[in-house]
Amino acid sequence: MKTDSIFYELFLTFPPSFFELIGISEPEANNYEFTSREIKQLAFRLDGLFING
Repeated sequence: MKTDSIFYELFLTFPPSFFELIGISEPEANNYEFTSREIKQLAFRLDGLFING
């Protein structure tokens, strides 16, 4: 699966950086996992997704 490599690698390597940018505290940010998912609908892909786990 191809992703937007700049943002994907940035958020995969430093996931808290996204939450710092939008003003969410680190303890709350630790509940999320960063991933890339593909949705079956003529290959509609979400290149960067934070999932609350």
